[in-house]
Formats: sequence, C-alpha cells, structure tokens
Amino acid sequence: MQNERTLVIIKPDGVQRSLIGEIIRRYERVGLKLVGIKMLIPSPEKAREHYMIGGEEWIEMVGKKAAEAYEKKGLKSPYATPRENGEAILEANAKYLSAGPVVAMVWQGAQAVPLVRKITGGTEPLSSDVGTIRGDFTLDSYGLADGDRRSIRNLIHASGDPEEAEKEIAIWFNDDELVSYRHLNEAILYDIDLAGNIKK
Repeated sequence: MQNERTLVIIKPDGVQRSLIGEIIRRYERVGLKLVGIKMLIPSPEKAREHYMIGGEEWIEMVGKKAAEAYEKKGLKSPYATPRENGEAILEANAKYLSAGPVVAMVWQGAQAVPLVRKITGGTEPLSSDVGTIRGDFTLDSYGLADGDRRSIRNLIHASGDPEEAEKEIAIWFNDDELVSYRHLNEAILYDIDLAGNIKK
C-alpha cells in the first residue's frame, strides 16, 4: 500500500495565486513522497483527454448530476439533455485547465488517493472544510460558476480512486519521468521496528 500513487494538478488559478509551494507543503507534511513533477501549459486537446478517461459514460453522468443540482435549487437546467449538459461541462473544464501554466505531480504513499483528496477538500471551495486547501485558499462556488457558465475554480485536480489515478498518470507522465527512491521519512512511517533509530 505504501506504493499507491495519485495524480495532482495545480490548476492555472493555483499557479497564478502563487500557491504552488503551499500546496506541495501540505502533501509533504502528511508523509507523502513526490515522485514526479512538471510545469506545462496543456493544450485544449490534452485537457479534454484528461477529463475523458471516464469515456462517454462520464459525460452522461456529470450532465445528469448537474441537471439534478439545478433541480435541487428550484432551477431549470439551461441544457435540454444530460448529454448536452455534460458536453458543456467538458468544454468548460478543458478551457479552464488549458488557460495557463499548470503543475502536474505524482504523489506516492499509503492511501495516497484518499489522503490527497482529504487534504485537498471537496470539489466546491465554498463547502470545503476549513483546514483543507480549497477551504482555506479560495472562495468559488457552484452558484458563481453556474452564473458565469464556467468551470468552478478550485485550484487543484486530484484523482478520485487508484484506477483513475493510474490512467491519469499515464496521460501526463512517461514512465521515465517518475523517480523511484527511498525517502528517509519512510523508515519512520513504514518500518516495523523503530528501535533501529537508537544509537548504541
């Protein structure tokens, strides 16, 4: 389990807000190991590829969820079908992710995927817990994003599960861009016997 990997992307708003160091610090502090990092400006095609790893089902699913969210607020979706709604979300997300430089990272460690998601916070910054990255450093909401017909600006992408992480990492990194090494912290975090740390 200590070799579980997850993808994190600091989105253009996180880069422009000078939060790269703070975000990295949050993940390092919990004991995760950085094994890959790069800065780039994604093409719209690359951004679409990233969101489309879930296939056509993803478009239908996010479109349906968005339509249900409109209904809960007593509003009618501006799109005729979940498919149209999903396509609009895909285009908005791709536009957002390709709007400027991003920092793509691969983090490794026990329970890396759920740990990163816990530290990152919920998708909507407004309802994210205080103490999470999104809860502490940004203020966007679904209401503001829907009003402007844009993607929610939430600083970071974090993989949803280990299978998704594996697919996403392959989009952003080649195998030779990921470093295999033992971090000194791993002895404290994972080794069974701590007695070896006592000098005799």
